[in-house]
Amino acid sequence: MAFIDGSVVSVALPVLQRELGASVSSAQWIVEAYQLFLSALVLVGGALADRFGRKRIFLLGTIVFAAASLGCGVAPGIRWLIAARAVQGVGGALLVPSSLAMLGAAYSEQERGKAVGAWSALTSIGIAIGPALGGWLVQAISWRAVFIINLPIAAAVLGIAARRVRETRGASKRELDVAGAVAVTTALALIVFGLIETPTAGIANPRSWGSMAAGAAALGAFLRIERRAAAPMVPLGLFRRRTFAAVNLLTLLIYGALAAMFFFLPFVLIQARGYSPAASGASLLPLVVVVAALSRRAGAVADRIGPRMPLTVGPLVVGAGFLLIALLPPDASYAVSLLPGLLVVGLGIGTAVAPLTTTVLNSVDRGDQGTASGINNAIARLAALLAVAGFGIVAIGAFESELSRRLDAARVSPAVRQRVHGERTRLGALEPPPDATPEEARAVREGVVRGVEAAFRDVNLLCAGLAFLGGACGAIGVRGKRRKSR
Repeated sequence: MAFIDGSVVSVALPVLQRELGASVSSAQWIVEAYQLFLSALVLVGGALADRFGRKRIFLLGTIVFAAASLGCGVAPGIRWLIAARAVQGVGGALLVPSSLAMLGAAYSEQERGKAVGAWSALTSIGIAIGPALGGWLVQAISWRAVFIINLPIAAAVLGIAARRVRETRGASKRELDVAGAVAVTTALALIVFGLIETPTAGIANPRSWGSMAAGAAALGAFLRIERRAAAPMVPLGLFRRRTFAAVNLLTLLIYGALAAMFFFLPFVLIQARGYSPAASGASLLPLVVVVAALSRRAGAVADRIGPRMPLTVGPLVVGAGFLLIALLPPDASYAVSLLPGLLVVGLGIGTAVAPLTTTVLNSVDRGDQGTASGINNAIARLAALLAVAGFGIVAIGAFESELSRRLDAARVSPAVRQRVHGERTRLGALEPPPDATPEEARAVREGVVRGVEAAFRDVNLLCAGLAFLGGACGAIGVRGKRRKSR
């Protein structure tokens, strides 16, 4: 439920943007409000699970998530929706690390690879199937159905977990690090605000650089708190373990790349290539099939040969897929322009995700597994948080550059150009000004389409770079220890 909701909203964003008259920055905040609290508080969720019981915190997180989903579904405006998404993030921060910690406690180290492979397959499918489900719900019912669908799922989850999951706790009963939670949430909120404001206000504006500088200072305070705290939410000593540090850096890179692609893909498909919301979401189904077929097997293979090879090859394959998406001709059919790249990305994800998750758990002591899974999930969500905000600068810059070039070539009047420039942050939702001539309106529409394509191309090139760096992390930082079969 939590992983689907991280991606199901993406297809609804172009529709939300149009119906609520929102800018791309507002659409970013619909995603970022959720990711902010999920990434900051998932660390607390892991510690709460170890201290008070993983099943108990999992059930509480499910209830909070369902209540917030109802709030999103009945939201009367953009601000209400963003606030409800933030509460959803709190619920997700409770239930996500608890689910993985329950799994880690239920299986031995020798068996854990296959079990986590199944978990990774389902969560990866959730991320990938979200756009398909969201597109169908938006087109057949309403964007509100994207959130209301969580209510029957939550009811089933509560019933199954209450009857079939046993309670487990971590070996240590650590105090909660409230100061650390406040510091990291403040730091991430300020940094993300500055990144989102930069395309509109400019980097020289204090709203941009001042927010990011204050966020960096708060992040420094968080690290000092963690070093001195008796019971830190992020035990920095865990990062002295080479493998743990390497797989978390790999997580940051690969999940950041995936989040950026998933965020911008619906905009280019719906606003530039004329796809319906349902068709846009369904375009990712081949990726789902590949991930589902590979994840469980990849976990078992990593148990036999060690994690280094899958965590090196997988990200490199993902990077190759992003390059295909960026470089294949956008005017061609789906089978030529998008499908090959998505299949290659799915191949890489299916190869890497299960070994990555298993390696995180196996790199720490059993009593720290709740905390370790919380850290890894926090970094995955942090990657999405920063990627959606930071890549927005790249996307808007590429869009504006291509649009300006097209308007110059068409000799559009300065008055029309000025109005178009003021609406540049709407990306594909930008419409020609009412006083534009038919020729100017046609030039603006063509420039918008080509600008969205240019933005998507540049985003995918950067995603490829992040994935290749992830492969280097796997090759250099992950130890190639093999696990004995049971």
